[in-house]
Amino acid sequence: MKHPLKNKHVYLRIRQILESARVSAARSVNTAQVFANWLIGREIVEEEQQGKRRAGYGEELLKDLSQRLTKDYGKGWSVRNLEYCRNFYVKYPSLLEGQKSNALRSISLGTPATGENRISNSPRSESTAELDAEKIPKPPPRDSSNSGLVQLGYVPRNETWQPGQLHPNLSWTHYRTLLRLDRSDTRAFYEIEAVKNNWSARELERQINSLLFERLAKSKDKAGLIRLAKKGHEIQSPDDVFKDPLVMEFLGLPETPRLVESELEAALINNLQAFLLELGKGFAFVARQQRLTLDGDHFYVDLVFYHTVLKCYVLIDLKVGKLTHQDLGQLQLYVNYFDRERITAGDNPTLGLILCTDKNDAVVQYTLGETQKKQIFTSRYKLHLPTEAELKAEIQRELRELVRRKPGTP
Repeated sequence: MKHPLKNKHVYLRIRQILESARVSAARSVNTAQVFANWLIGREIVEEEQQGKRRAGYGEELLKDLSQRLTKDYGKGWSVRNLEYCRNFYVKYPSLLEGQKSNALRSISLGTPATGENRISNSPRSESTAELDAEKIPKPPPRDSSNSGLVQLGYVPRNETWQPGQLHPNLSWTHYRTLLRLDRSDTRAFYEIEAVKNNWSARELERQINSLLFERLAKSKDKAGLIRLAKKGHEIQSPDDVFKDPLVMEFLGLPETPRLVESELEAALINNLQAFLLELGKGFAFVARQQRLTLDGDHFYVDLVFYHTVLKCYVLIDLKVGKLTHQDLGQLQLYVNYFDRERITAGDNPTLGLILCTDKNDAVVQYTLGETQKKQIFTSRYKLHLPTEAELKAEIQRELRELVRRKPGTP
């Protein structure tokens, strides 16, 4: 006698096993590729440093290696890719610090290549590194219910991992993207954020192109910059949540004065996943055009989010023109309403954010005052990726504003 429901549960468990195993296998292959490319880079660098410093030797070496490897292994071994490997070793000299022996598949140096998936290089006694096969954790007990699906997790990383060290969630494509960054503190920041937020290589590239580090760093002091590079983007207060500017090139909207707020709102909702990534960690979407009724008068909040780290509502109002003091007053009304009528036990005071194309910081300062500016924030948004020159101009503008606000400054 067949039991369709029970068979369904068996099928779901088996499917989960296969999907988890597939992900684990892909990560193992990616990590092995990263490790192999690092070793190749080391071989190239050490060969170049063995007294062979005559002009053009490095270029000749890469050309010769490229021709031989392409002949033996096919495409993928261009001079440019070998340069990536060399640069990878130079910028990540401590890649293998803190690695456990079960992190990678076995890769041996100084041994002829065999059917055991080994890479052979020039024999050298000190360059043998064997890394055992990854061990799959023992699955949890079987359960006949839906909630008992078996999940094969990747071997968890040691909590002592630091940027600059090998991480299984970073593929070779991730590292190639990171190699474009010259500053080690900037690379460290993006490594941490890519791991913490599980960014794909494409999302990592977008965040670098949108100058995320520079946008967050421009309002930090020296100690804040050091923390940013060592720990990534930490959220400890409302000031840590909102970026200025927000870059929303993914909307595909033209920068035109004919753009209306309803079009901007619709585009944000249609690209909600990308918008959440740009807003940053902790944002959960709640509603759009949330209606508030006061003695028969209706008001509408463009976008409502809840921040899971700060434990508070975040109300976003969209403006396609320059910010006015009336806009600030309207958002203050929304924030006050939520604080009195919507929040429950455990919620912190509501935060408000106005996204606008331009603003006068003096108007913001005098409209909000010292108390209200702890709950109301303003950010510009850009519908294209900012250039480095644009960002430098923005930083200089903010520095002038900070100097102007100092007591005793005319």
